[in-house]
Amino acid sequence: MFTVRNAFRRSSRLFENNILRNGEVHQAWISTGPQQQHGTFYEFRTYNIRPEKNAAFLKLTDEKIGLRTAHSELLGYWSVEYGGLNQVFHIWKYESYAQRAAVRASLARDPVWIEEYISKAMPMLTSQDNEVNYLVPWCKVERPPKEGGVYELASFQMRPGGPAIWGHAFQAAVSVHSATCYGHLVGVFHSEFGQLNKVNALWWYESPDQRAAARHTAHGDARVVAAVRESVSYLMSQTNKLLFPCPYSPLK
Repeated sequence: MFTVRNAFRRSSRLFENNILRNGEVHQAWISTGPQQQHGTFYEFRTYNIRPEKNAAFLKLTDEKIGLRTAHSELLGYWSVEYGGLNQVFHIWKYESYAQRAAVRASLARDPVWIEEYISKAMPMLTSQDNEVNYLVPWCKVERPPKEGGVYELASFQMRPGGPAIWGHAFQAAVSVHSATCYGHLVGVFHSEFGQLNKVNALWWYESPDQRAAARHTAHGDARVVAAVRESVSYLMSQTNKLLFPCPYSPLK
């Protein structure tokens, strides 16, 4: 079973043994290579909704989402509560780029999908954005211990150079937060298309207040402070969103 503490120890040994062997770069212990070879990737989609259409869009999606999930796997669908107004954020899982292309082609030929959802939903939106992400090799998607909480998507824009440069420090910072139970780590994703050198960490909390309390305690924890201090030396910027799962979201 995956634990962030054991993963951190293993990754530290790999970093020492492989990156600095004989003073030369021998192997990037965390890179896009393992993820690409595995094939599975996650498409992050963010829709901005016209303010006056927010309720109508959510109602329509609630009624018609089955038309979309019949074609490919939905990991989660959320309404953004803080960090973006009138937004929804959703994650779709694909086994390959060929599969995604086939899904998109199938949707384009689906008259029910077009007539009952797309033709009604698109006028309600002001913009759409998407990113392709891979799970980092040292974690997998971990469902929350129970339903009914909230999610935080924390996005970190790292310095150019890729995970071979900053991966070990970032993993240490995430690992210590999870190992000390300041939040339930759902998954860590590294961007492949969109903004490069970006890492997205998806966390679960029982409530916004529980998240606030955990953050307050973590900021006084010497273990967290030490790990974060090293990671931020590679950090350019960061943003976050607090997400409320929609009723039809597999991750609730």
